[in-house]
Amino acid sequence: MELMAAVTRLSALAQDSRLSVFRLLVRAGREGVPAGEIARSLDITPNTLSAQLTILSNAGLVRSRRDGRSIIYSADYGGMSELLVYLMEDCCQGRPEVCSPLAEAASRAACCNTTEEGIHQ
Repeated sequence: MELMAAVTRLSALAQDSRLSVFRLLVRAGREGVPAGEIARSLDITPNTLSAQLTILSNAGLVRSRRDGRSIIYSADYGGMSELLVYLMEDCCQGRPEVCSPLAEAASRAACCNTTEEGIHQ
């Protein structure tokens, strides 16, 4: 991942409602959530949600698909994984105790215990 892509993704997450939307989508899993349900769950007006989803999508953190009349949004786990790896790739510098709390947290997370197409979910 290049520096500017990481900055774009971090910038997209650096706002409270976008971070809330992203976290909701991560929890929802690959099946995603309809836009209307996101708006209701987070008490965000539809036009504001649309702008927030566009920013997250342009940053490579959210995907969308049409299902009948609904648009379903889901987290882009590949984009999220790339960002996390970028942030962590130089973490330890020979000192594993620096990253061990993160490795322990990842090993406890149910989503991190399975893979699909070589990408940790």
